[in-house]
Amino acid sequence: MNNSASAQSYVADPRNEQVLVYVNGRLVPRQEASVSVFDSGFVLGDGVWEGLRVVNGRILQLDAHLDRMFEGANSIALDIGQSREDLKDAIRQTLEVNGMDDGVHIRLMVSRGLKSTPNQDPRFVIGKATVVIVAEYKAPRPDTKSKGLSLFTSTFRTSGPDVFDLRLNSHSRLNLIQALIQAINAGADEALMLDPRGFVASCNSTNFFVVKGRELWTSTGSFSFKGLTQKAVIDSWRNTGNVVHEKDFTLAEAYSADEAFITGTLGGVTPVVRIDGRIIGSGAPGAVTLEAEKAYKDWVLR
Repeated sequence: MNNSASAQSYVADPRNEQVLVYVNGRLVPRQEASVSVFDSGFVLGDGVWEGLRVVNGRILQLDAHLDRMFEGANSIALDIGQSREDLKDAIRQTLEVNGMDDGVHIRLMVSRGLKSTPNQDPRFVIGKATVVIVAEYKAPRPDTKSKGLSLFTSTFRTSGPDVFDLRLNSHSRLNLIQALIQAINAGADEALMLDPRGFVASCNSTNFFVVKGRELWTSTGSFSFKGLTQKAVIDSWRNTGNVVHEKDFTLAEAYSADEAFITGTLGGVTPVVRIDGRIIGSGAPGAVTLEAEKAYKDWVLR
């Protein structure tokens, strides 16, 4: 398995071998960046994270990302041990020491911290939360954008908040990884996932849109993660006077869409040209998708 065909594909950049990684207040070479095998994140995936993008010296939607991080941490009773301003300073410090100001993807990760023994009980945590910031030069692969992606509808469903709230951006992603493995084995690039009722929810790592005429349809978010890039695409499309519906729709309606695309922090807007072997629209990136991407890029530049 490699990243040659994936919604998370990126152009390899040798500069990333020299980046310094933020680990609990220290900036260390990539090869030396590590956490304990007794860390809550390693033991059980007990933590929250955010993926951020740096464009033209600006960290996109920084406050919205921190809102989501602190909301998620609060919901699982995780004390990050740093304020919003502390985390902003740590992110900016990481960028500055690496001389980064454009084309950068950041993964901000917080776990519950070191445990005295590898078990589930959070009362066995000793010390403070673990905070890691990885900043890398990442650009989407041009061929992914130009050719479009192929999706496979997984048998693994997304979950509601009574089972596992996907709007909680947690380190625990095994269900979504299982869906992606299934898609890869089926020869696709990303998994399309249905909710427990059978309506289209999202992909395993991105949000999903279909185009009907000039309308964009995406899921309500009741059974999927509420992506910040998804929100930016919705807002930018509406700001140009166009219509977006956040609604339930079926796989059959997705098959018959005029166009389709996904949204994510790394790739922005990426066309989808095939679902379950069925060609979507013309089988090539569509005009409305490209227009939605332009509206999103204009929003980024503003």
